[in-house]
Amino acid sequence: MKRYVGLVLLLLAGSCGCSDPAGPITQEKTTGGKASETEEVLRVVATFSVLGDWLREIGGDAVEVTTLVGPGSDAHTYEPTPADGAAVAESSVVFEVGLGFESWLESFVESSHPSVARVVVTRKLKGRVLDESVEHQELDPHVWHDPALVISMVQEIETALISKMPHRADEFRLRASNYVTRLKELDQSIKDLVALIPEDRRRLVTTHDTFGYFAERYGFRVSSILGSVSSEVSDPSAAELAVLIDEIRRERVAAIFTENILSPELTQQVAAEAGTRVVTGLYTDALGPPGSSGDTYLGMMESNISLIAEALR
Repeated sequence: MKRYVGLVLLLLAGSCGCSDPAGPITQEKTTGGKASETEEVLRVVATFSVLGDWLREIGGDAVEVTTLVGPGSDAHTYEPTPADGAAVAESSVVFEVGLGFESWLESFVESSHPSVARVVVTRKLKGRVLDESVEHQELDPHVWHDPALVISMVQEIETALISKMPHRADEFRLRASNYVTRLKELDQSIKDLVALIPEDRRRLVTTHDTFGYFAERYGFRVSSILGSVSSEVSDPSAAELAVLIDEIRRERVAAIFTENILSPELTQQVAAEAGTRVVTGLYTDALGPPGSSGDTYLGMMESNISLIAEALR
């Protein structure tokens, strides 16, 4: 982390004349090259692409969103850059998932903008405990795979934006309400497609353990090749892979799925040895690139359930 702090400070030194990062900035709207009106824009930072999408949906043109971990990138292995540090230093609010997802964030914010407001969108959610038997319980951070839980996170975003820009409260409330309606429609759509999958085929095998909340919501069993909610762990041993391959064969798992943030090689190897097929294209810890079926949260979820339902029916 120390290797880029000096660069961040140099970047900030050149921007002393900018507006106060603790509050909204003003931007001139122009018509025909002349300033016609002034509007406020709130600079915010989202830790990863899904969260950035929600902020744009709720904030509209009132917010300027910088996303640290962009589409197709893995937040588990992210390393901040000097440009990211400058973005945090100039922001009013940093929005984060919490539940241990952004393990790199604490020291990064401390070195970039220690007084910045931080909003943990899972603040009111009880995280899924991975192992009840251990003293220091690890929580599953992949809450966005359950649209019902996303409603709570959207409401946290709404509240935070209203606190910063109360004069635009009605707009934020309306946008949040409309988005919640779409989340409820998404939830029902997923239930309808899951109903078409025979119960004994509702089994998801992915590279890392990302679908726990999805499985609890929609009645799936899950396994992961890495055996961890983090993609940062080392590859499993030959013995561990053998156990998983035997399990996939024994249960006649219809398909195993690759993820957009990870190399498919290990998944392809397991599928070949287990005698099952690989389905590519699941969006897990990041949105897809612009123009793809997963370039928004709603699109990502719709694409995922379509792939899953088609593969497992």
